[in-house]
Amino acid sequence: MNIEKIAKAIETDAGCVLPDLRQALDEAAAGMGRVTTPEQVLVRSARARTGLSQAAFAERINTPVATLRDWEQGRFAPPGGVLCLMRLIERHPELSGELAA
Repeated sequence: MNIEKIAKAIETDAGCVLPDLRQALDEAAAGMGRVTTPEQVLVRSARARTGLSQAAFAERINTPVATLRDWEQGRFAPPGGVLCLMRLIERHPELSGELAA
C-alpha cells in the first residue's frame, strides 16, 4: 500500500493537510485498527433491541449518557451487574420497559 499516495489523495479531497493521517494509515496497514470488545457489542446490541436512543436508554438504566457512550465506544467496560442487565435486555427487550416504572 502506498501510504503517501493515499494520504495525498485524502488531503486533496479534504482541501487541507491532516497532520496525523500518515500515522493513522501506517497503523491501519499494520493491523492496529480499532478493537471491538464483546462488552461493547453487548451494550450496543441491548440498546438496539430496545429501539431507544442513547439518551433514552441511559435514562432507562439510570446511567449518565456519557457513561453509556463510553461503554458503547469501548473506552470503559461496564461492571458485571450492568453486563448481566444487558444480557437480560438483549434477550428480553420488553423487560426494559419495567425499568421505567
